[in-house]
Amino acid sequence: MIFGVRKRSQTLRMAPRAMKSSITLCFLALCFLLPGASVFAQEVQSPGLRAGAATSNITPEIGGLIVGGFSPFPSTHIHDELHARCLVLENEGRKVAIVVCDLLGAARQLFDEAARLVEKECGISREALLMSCTHTHSASSALSDNRYDTVSTGLTDYQRFVARRIADGVRRAVNLLRPAEIGFASASVPGQVFNRRWFMKEGTVPPNPFGGIDKVKMNPGYSANLVKPAGPTDPEVSLLAVREKGGGPWISVLANYSLHYVGDVGPGEVSADYFGVFCTRLGSLLGAERQDPPFVALLSNGTSGDVNNNDYSRPASPRGPKYSKIQAVAEEVAQAAAQALTGLTFTTEAVLDARLKEGRVKQRRPTPEQVAWAEQTLAQPVALGKGSASILPRAYAERFLKLKNAQPEITIPVQALRIGPAAITGIPCETFAETGLDLKARSPFRPTWTHSIAGGYFGYLPTPEQHRLGGYETWMGTSRLEEQASVKITDALLEMLSQMSATP
Repeated sequence: MIFGVRKRSQTLRMAPRAMKSSITLCFLALCFLLPGASVFAQEVQSPGLRAGAATSNITPEIGGLIVGGFSPFPSTHIHDELHARCLVLENEGRKVAIVVCDLLGAARQLFDEAARLVEKECGISREALLMSCTHTHSASSALSDNRYDTVSTGLTDYQRFVARRIADGVRRAVNLLRPAEIGFASASVPGQVFNRRWFMKEGTVPPNPFGGIDKVKMNPGYSANLVKPAGPTDPEVSLLAVREKGGGPWISVLANYSLHYVGDVGPGEVSADYFGVFCTRLGSLLGAERQDPPFVALLSNGTSGDVNNNDYSRPASPRGPKYSKIQAVAEEVAQAAAQALTGLTFTTEAVLDARLKEGRVKQRRPTPEQVAWAEQTLAQPVALGKGSASILPRAYAERFLKLKNAQPEITIPVQALRIGPAAITGIPCETFAETGLDLKARSPFRPTWTHSIAGGYFGYLPTPEQHRLGGYETWMGTSRLEEQASVKITDALLEMLSQMSATP
């Protein structure tokens, strides 16, 4: 696999100090000569780190299909609004922007259109714009009708709306840039993350939709047949805190946690899940809920492809009212984050850098035998009243036939940002926890964390070892990239991180 690298321009960094001084003096002279130029003069005289943050409402209209399950259904109510939450940092003329969207996922074409608008209107290059999704399962689809199609450039009305609102949010954040200082913190919330893939006693794993037997089962429920989880979890809450220079008001906090959506929403209701509640609650805990400009919290989805908050090692607790579990998870994570931010050391120094690599990876496609199975499955009448035993084979038969004509290779974006001593990587998949932990351990930056579903959506990303175990996350149609994709993506990200660490 060959990755092509796009690097944020370093022209200003390479300019001679004398040239920068001459340019500054010219600007200052113009400011004294021209009326109404005092604000610009103040900006030139205030070099250093600046930051701005804003939100854009991306709530779909009622009636749009709620996606996330195998049978999408129309929404009937908006429980809480969806947002694109935006943070822009600037230092020495270089800007990076981070956007987290309350969406299940987004087609690469949507993010590409948003990037085009942002570069045109804000001058922020594509590699310096990291966009990702929270993976709430209570949102309308921003994916393409055929998610395996990476060639067409047509967008739905909702995709165009979201792209426009992302660009608006970044532009508003740029408008709010002001002298700032940043700090990094970490909390641990282990009680809400559990690996959902389990080894079971021999002979107790039920058949998969294709008639085979996997070695592990996703979401098996509590039973005496469970042996052990099939992988690790990452309980860390990574935090980037931004406030106005000199100990001023909060500007933003970017958090990252490796937990899937919670999902105890009302029927037919649109919701940002626990991600949205966390953002509101953290503002309250920091005493920043009534600021002007508004405080903006962001919670990105980390490497949670094999993680949820259901502990199958013990019997399930009785269900509470709708949204009670969302509230509980958000409260625990927000409390941990707020505590970690207490007494934090801030700095106005932060080197900003960005990389984007385009990689060619193979796409999984069904064999002739699997195509025949899919055609036979869809030719049979629909069996009613059998739940997933009937739904899953038909759903995967449809996916197999779509993949039959998919491109053998596709291009995927992987991304890395440097913010001072820290690094953020972006992977356009539902990434397993062990991949995120591997990146943290091998990165030259401390801290390092990963935004999943970043730059597009290309299905689950199991490791080669997890592929061999089988289970829902590895099934073709759920996981569409070659079995070595996680290794190749990790290697590409580590190469970018190494390049950025070599820059003073």
